Amino acid sequence: MSPTSWTLEVESQAPAARLFNTFLDWHNLAPKLVPNIVASAAAIQGDGGVGSIRQINFTSIMPFGYVKERLDFVDHDKFECKQSLVEGGDLGKKIETASSHFKSEPTSKGGSVCKVVTTCKPLPGEEIKDEIIIKGKEAVTGIIGAAEAHLLANPDAYA
Repeated sequence: MSPTSWTLEVESQAPAARLFNTFLDWHNLAPKLVPNIVASAAAIQGDGGVGSIRQINFTSIMPFGYVKERLDFVDHDKFECKQSLVEGGDLGKKIETASSHFKSEPTSKGGSVCKVVTTCKPLPGEEIKDEIIIKGKEAVTGIIGAAEAHLLANPDAYA
């Protein structure tokens, strides 16, 4: 099966650098900002750089209990990172691989545009259905919105 990709762009009032830093620290931030979705999360391997792995444990609202993500690439100057699913979620059940590429670009108004590209390779006989892509986009939009609200309410956070 060939990989399925989807792209999303979300405008934010939060500055690009600060928004990017929330992505890198999402395992600490998510349980505080979206406790209805993320029950707990932790860095489980590495120092936060490339190769580091974090585990995110979900509440019963999600169709799976947890995911483990590996940071594959990070560019602090361009506010860009890529992570891959290494365990959990639908890995090994419906998908062979999944990765997401995040980039936060500054805008002239002091905010940013967050660009996300997610790629999944389904297992043979499986299909990535449109409703899964829609839910994925809604989840990412919600995450960015929660991070933005936190940053706007806390001007010194992730500065």
